[in-house]
Amino acid sequence: MRTVSSLPETGYVRLPQIIGNPKANPPIPAVIPVSKSTWWNGIKDGRFPQSVKLGPRTTVWRVEDIRRLIESPTEFSAQLRS
Repeated sequence: MRTVSSLPETGYVRLPQIIGNPKANPPIPAVIPVSKSTWWNGIKDGRFPQSVKLGPRTTVWRVEDIRRLIESPTEFSAQLRS
């Protein structure tokens, strides 16, 4: 599993950089080890941060949101719901 320090300070990350991709060459370790369907359901439920669309086939997440989620997942979910 990757650590929070392996994420960039600012900017955007794509889904494989968050949930990992063991089939990539070289394999991409997960920062948040969940499946793709769990990730998308978590976004729908408000447990995970909303995505940003950069184009019709490019979806990213703000690094700051991912870091906040890793540091305090329950607090992150509460902020989204209020």
